[in-house]
Amino acid sequence: MPVPVPRQRIDSLPAPGTAAELTLLVVEDDPAGALAVPELLDAVGTRVRVRTARNLTEAERLLTDDVHCVLVDLALPAPRGADDDPLAPLRHLLRLAPRHAVLALAASADAELAAEAVRVGAQDHLFREELDGRLLSRAIRYAVERKRADAVQVKLAESRLRAQENARLERGLLPTPLLEGSELRFAARYRPGRSRALLGGDFYDTVRTPDGTVHAMIGDVCGHGPDEAALGVELRIAWRALTFAGLCGDELLSTMQRVLEHERESEEIFATLCTVDIAPDGRRAGLCLAGHPAPLIARHGSMARLLPYEAGGPALGLLPHARWPRRQVELGAAWSLLMYTDGLIEGRSAGPGSPRLGQDGMVEMINRQLAAGLRGEELLDAAVTEVRALNGGELTDDVAVLALERVRPRG
Repeated sequence: MPVPVPRQRIDSLPAPGTAAELTLLVVEDDPAGALAVPELLDAVGTRVRVRTARNLTEAERLLTDDVHCVLVDLALPAPRGADDDPLAPLRHLLRLAPRHAVLALAASADAELAAEAVRVGAQDHLFREELDGRLLSRAIRYAVERKRADAVQVKLAESRLRAQENARLERGLLPTPLLEGSELRFAARYRPGRSRALLGGDFYDTVRTPDGTVHAMIGDVCGHGPDEAALGVELRIAWRALTFAGLCGDELLSTMQRVLEHERESEEIFATLCTVDIAPDGRRAGLCLAGHPAPLIARHGSMARLLPYEAGGPALGLLPHARWPRRQVELGAAWSLLMYTDGLIEGRSAGPGSPRLGQDGMVEMINRQLAAGLRGEELLDAAVTEVRALNGGELTDDVAVLALERVRPRG
């Protein structure tokens, strides 16, 4: 049926290019009727160019990217095989035009059908008996803006869903310490340098093997992007598997280097690593350093200090036949061991432009916090918070820090 839009004189429209343009595709069964004028002009000066199609097949051919809105007559014949569905023409058009705004045209007696058309996916409905040029122009503008808003909402929802999935994935990739049966207390804090990320290139893990030995490690892949974060996860998982397989010291780090060489994207990628294996009695440990800062130890009744680091080896991935000696360290009866990545010591000591905090500054800071009675998670929270405050703002590098503590045995 024809769409009763009043004729408008073409010479009353503004010159091409003086106003924004919208294109309307009308799909109805009598395009030779009232829509003879190829253009409309709405109240705010937007030119509306009109195309017509006699059926859905012709509409598919005319539905190009420059069409902004489609007006479909619900009285069109239904596509083959859908005779029992009064909204079949609309459903078919929505499949053809998922990115276009769609208006449904119906007789006023079919108000319920028109409302159902909006629920199915049309941006709005119009009644044939009430339609005029001003109403149609306004409906086209509203439909186009509503479709744009819907598209933005869809993109936002997809973005939130991806962010939630990434967050769940990253949380799942963070380690779960396996220390059942150990008397040692464990705490860790992790702060990635990437904005809105949960995982960075730093990695850590702690496990207890069946012989009662507690193994801990912390490492840092050079760089801060998602590829470095993925490589850090691979290295952590490899370390855990190799440790449970019985590897330790130089044999473990040599195998870790082969893993890194196979998994890294370029030969410039390397990783630092610190491993500690604590004897079942908790009084001594083996220490291996691969280009990584030495841990900090605070023995009962003594100031915190760095463990020996002179005998360390190079970072993983730098030298093809490197060796990493394992150094025996006496821990004592009661102690706290702090392992960290360089993000904790490379921040500024007094705001932008000041010297780096460095290991000496970190040792002084930790001793001050220990003297205040901080231990475990409280100590790590305070350390990360103070390092950020000293830096004068957010740290740009990833930060990972973990603490293992053995309290003084009773008696």
